[in-house]
Amino acid sequence: MSVRTSHPAVDDLLPAAVPVRFVTADGTAVEPPGGYSAPPDERLVEAYRRMVLGRRFDRQATALTKQGRLAVYPSSRGQEACQIAGVLALRDDDWLFPTYRDSVALVSRGLDPVEVLTLLQGGWHCGYDPAASRVAPQCTPLATQTIHAVGMADALRRKGEDAVVMAFIGDGGTSEGDFHEALNYAAVLKTPVVFFVQNNKYAISVPLAKQTAAPALAYKGIGYGVRSEQVDGNDLVAVLSVLTAAVEHARAGHGPFLVEAHTYRMDAHTNADDATRYRQAGEVEEWESADPLARLETYLRGRALLTDEDVASAQEAGEEFASRLRDQMNADGETNPFELFDHVFAEPTAQLREQRALLASELTAAED
Repeated sequence: MSVRTSHPAVDDLLPAAVPVRFVTADGTAVEPPGGYSAPPDERLVEAYRRMVLGRRFDRQATALTKQGRLAVYPSSRGQEACQIAGVLALRDDDWLFPTYRDSVALVSRGLDPVEVLTLLQGGWHCGYDPAASRVAPQCTPLATQTIHAVGMADALRRKGEDAVVMAFIGDGGTSEGDFHEALNYAAVLKTPVVFFVQNNKYAISVPLAKQTAAPALAYKGIGYGVRSEQVDGNDLVAVLSVLTAAVEHARAGHGPFLVEAHTYRMDAHTNADDATRYRQAGEVEEWESADPLARLETYLRGRALLTDEDVASAQEAGEEFASRLRDQMNADGETNPFELFDHVFAEPTAQLREQRALLASELTAAED
């Protein structure tokens, strides 16, 4: 009979037994596990401002779908600690590979909110310049961006840059083969990439328990030799601390890092989804009490880092931001419907030319 023993190499990869936490749901500070330190106070205050603005942006984008200005919008309300911490952990020359649910992160990164919403408005391109912003197009196919992220990380390393790549992914995406291929590829090549899993408990309507039997998604990195960690995703202080450490690990040449953040999607999957069909109101209410924005505000107030005036100022900035976004999104711009056909193939196929001619005839008939 063999006896299992701990192996140092394995121990170095293992995540904490329970998610890393600095601040409880009621805003009380707790002693974090060894190896992690709290971010600077000014960083936390800046994170609060960005979270307020991000939530206001999210609410406004949701309203724009009801007004017909957006075709679809996947809300990230409740996941702001993940969205903002992910951006703050990166340098300007680092790359971000987002999913379709990460618009708040892109706005916090400094991208024009109208450009961020271009794809969700129904445009044929992502709206912004990926090369200039170092933000890849928001990815709708699950997990495909993880392989792209590893490829970019490998390219940056080969070019001699010390930039890091962070790939956002949802819990549902970890069930895709692309995710596992990306982990293996990253570990073998020792690329400077951080896989950031926002585990919001549902892949559309499929709960986590029906997606995996793993004790936590963070353990999925172990089999590939990827250092992993799990963190309370509604605790901004903890998420920023862990992600900062993960980015430093990758930048120092130690290879990839997998971080799982335990969070919750407060709204439906998108405006086209009815979440009441697969989850109970009581569950949502329970997670409301762990609101990441309220938690950070209470924590900062308790440490005298945030005043009533600061809160009012942040909210006012959010309202001004939303007002500008409304005005810009409500302005009817000029569109060219024939752009639909311009970049499908280098040389248009016969079928494409036929479709273009059909559209032209229908538009002409509509004008008569």
